[in-house]
Amino acid sequence: MTETGASTEVTPKVVVVDDDPTVNDLLEYGLTPRGWDVVGFTEPEGAVAYMTENPVDVMITDLQLAGVSGLALCAQVVEQWPSVPVIVVTGHGSMEAAVAAIRAGAYDFVTKPIDLQAMALTLQRALDHRELREEVNRLRSQVGSRGGVEELLGDSPKMERAYDLIRRVADSQATVLVAGESGTGKELVARAIHRLSGRKDGPFVAVNLAAVPSTLLESELFGHVQGAFTDARKPREGLIVKARGGTLFLDEIGEMPLDVQPKLLRVLQERRVRPVGGDSEVAVDARIVAASNQDLERMVEEGRFRDDLYYRINVVQVELPPLRERGNDVLVLAQRFVSRFAEKLDKPVHGLSSSAAQRLLDYDWPGNVRELENCIERAVTLTRFDQLTVDDLPPRVRDHTSSRLVVPTESGPDEMLTLQELERRYIQAVLTAVDGNKSRAAKVLGLDRRTLYRKLERGDA
Repeated sequence: MTETGASTEVTPKVVVVDDDPTVNDLLEYGLTPRGWDVVGFTEPEGAVAYMTENPVDVMITDLQLAGVSGLALCAQVVEQWPSVPVIVVTGHGSMEAAVAAIRAGAYDFVTKPIDLQAMALTLQRALDHRELREEVNRLRSQVGSRGGVEELLGDSPKMERAYDLIRRVADSQATVLVAGESGTGKELVARAIHRLSGRKDGPFVAVNLAAVPSTLLESELFGHVQGAFTDARKPREGLIVKARGGTLFLDEIGEMPLDVQPKLLRVLQERRVRPVGGDSEVAVDARIVAASNQDLERMVEEGRFRDDLYYRINVVQVELPPLRERGNDVLVLAQRFVSRFAEKLDKPVHGLSSSAAQRLLDYDWPGNVRELENCIERAVTLTRFDQLTVDDLPPRVRDHTSSRLVVPTESGPDEMLTLQELERRYIQAVLTAVDGNKSRAAKVLGLDRRTLYRKLERGDA
């Protein structure tokens, strides 16, 4: 028996099980205008048989059924179709009944008499929970099956473009500039280029230019001969020579002092390096990959970076988007970090709860992937469960409230728009932000899914 998959119909489907046909009719007549396809049964066997053959999004079952407990049906559905949320309804709203329902795996517990508006909201929350849980499971599977480009993960359009460029440039000898905010994974890009190139068997040498004192940088890069300066007791190869046959990664190249820049330019042009204090040059055979979190073009305009060096290192530019622009990639990366830290800390943590996943999606991640990694390490360290919960997240993530509002216009702030056009553009902007997920878009917009689909079909969005 296979698990029921997500409905591909525009209208989400709910199965209702109650031995009182009037309750089934009430829910059908009350929920259908609210955008639900309701299928009612008076006995659980028919509901189970129906779910075996048809996709279902949510189940509603009465607690007391003729000849069988609604909790038993709930437990059976949770076991056979774990992605289908079950809402248990009862005429006796006791704490004991609620606890029993939750223990049986129910998503929520509702008391009679049924408030149709409240039930519709509960169903929408259950549907959102289901879709987010399926997304987390899909991403967990992706992490387990796809190595990506080195450790770069995610399938957002911007990252896919970066992967394509990395693969195309890797086996050339072109100098590459990796641009992106701090924490976006620029060194991982450099390592991917090295690993995919014909130089993969050679060394990968990385240096963060911002971390090397300017007085030592020249010696660090170009090497020195014995006696070149006070502490030069013996000759030393520079990193450019040590990277022979491989790749030299110059991180934060915007921090390179102006007086050192022409010397690096000469190395790139002549493929030869002169050690500090030396009279002769040494041949260089290293592929250069540089990276910066600064706007080098602006630095060139301001005279803080040489234009000739900029054009020499920027033969091909790979741009890494910030994590806030990568949509659900945050969940792909989070799952990778969960697996890594669970193994490192020897803890049986397997993934994220849907509510924790939603908080990760809502947060802006100013520190990008590095901040996410720190967040997940902390959460795995502190959690007492096999899934990360909202309470395991750092306060800045747990308590974050998104305040971003973007209404794009092509003609700038002076463009006057009708309300209909403003609405259409905003809906499209939200759909883009959530990677086309219409359920999430409807939630952000404050619409039910049926209204959103109607607007899309009419061309209002």
